[in-house]
Amino acid sequence: MLDIKLIRETPDAVRQRLATRGRGDEARVAEIAALDEKRRALLTESENLKAERNKVSKEIGQLKAKGQDAGPVMAEMKKVSDRIAALDAKVAGVDAQLQDILLTIPNLPHATIPVGKDAADNPVVRMWGEKPVFDFTPKAHWEIGEKLGILDFPRATKITGSGFILYKGLGARLERGLINFLLDLHTREHGYTEVFPPFLINRQAMIGTGQLPKFEEDMYRLRDDEFYLAPTAEVPVANIHREEILKEDQLPIYYCAYTPCFRREAGAAGKETRGMIRVHQFDKVEMIKFTKPETSYDELEKMTANAEKVLQRLGLHYRVVLLCTGDMGFASAKTYDIEVWAPGQNAYLEVSSCSNCEDFQARRANIRFKGADGKNRFVHILNGSGTALARLYVALLETYQQADGTVKLPEILAPYLGGKTEIKASVV
Repeated sequence: MLDIKLIRETPDAVRQRLATRGRGDEARVAEIAALDEKRRALLTESENLKAERNKVSKEIGQLKAKGQDAGPVMAEMKKVSDRIAALDAKVAGVDAQLQDILLTIPNLPHATIPVGKDAADNPVVRMWGEKPVFDFTPKAHWEIGEKLGILDFPRATKITGSGFILYKGLGARLERGLINFLLDLHTREHGYTEVFPPFLINRQAMIGTGQLPKFEEDMYRLRDDEFYLAPTAEVPVANIHREEILKEDQLPIYYCAYTPCFRREAGAAGKETRGMIRVHQFDKVEMIKFTKPETSYDELEKMTANAEKVLQRLGLHYRVVLLCTGDMGFASAKTYDIEVWAPGQNAYLEVSSCSNCEDFQARRANIRFKGADGKNRFVHILNGSGTALARLYVALLETYQQADGTVKLPEILAPYLGGKTEIKASVV
């Protein structure tokens, strides 16, 4: 959530930065400013009347102590009290209006973010490795997986519907092994504390990270309870310290967590629907940081490097792009996307997104820390995929496929696969 003080003091600057996102949110800045001005006027009148009431209450006490009639003054104060109650009710109403609008306004892009309309305007920051070269035409992951007997899309559709995956045999073990590999890497080498959060999330937590109310129709919600299926581990983990005041020496805090992720929007018209590139349910290991404002952008670079290390250890070619203003997520002030090369798709696939949300989510979730000066300040919250499956799975199958249809996997995964480094055809 944006700081109302920032909108109050620099409305034109806020309007200009929102305009770079290209979504029209800047049109609501004047409305927010007007409501804020109305709220402050009502508060001022209410506070003045309360001060008057407090003063007169003392006078009433003195009149009574002297045995004098305080009735007329008390009757007048009854009118004042009624007016105060009416003003406070109006303040609450305006507060609710302001809150409803502010919850739909995205974060301001950092001043260094390139202005652009969509992904075509995202500059490439760096690349790692080389695209693999084959002496045969590389196949798509769905063809590889089905022939090897490790992926079964028709039966997944029978069980649930389109946009879901059934892993089998060594394919299922590979998925589980990748999750463990990611968690081990981030906890043992990158300093993250592993947590295992609930997969069902309440409405307030979803509001805290910005999924609600803006994107409610994209979420899976339970019928009988106001719980949502986790769209990403970012949501439960970023809410661990909701409504808390942390100590400065606790920061930075690093968490990582595995959760399945559930997205209704996957498979929407016009998007990739075949195979496992865009699905309704996928696994992901997420990284979350709570930091002081002064260090958050250094921490973003470290987090991005942590995600890159996954692909480097697996020997997968990738590139890092900086999202332009028109392609950024709702809560982000700056985002790097890491895109892995998938030979069977002849395309780069986003496998990680690392973002600094600054204090945007912390304001919504009321997460602060007490500084050395004794003042409470909002933390900065960062999130990053470390990384997401199933696209990592796609890149592995398509990069390490062999002419005979087998897949030779990186040696680093052998401990997670019972020592195996090759996937051969099997029938289950």
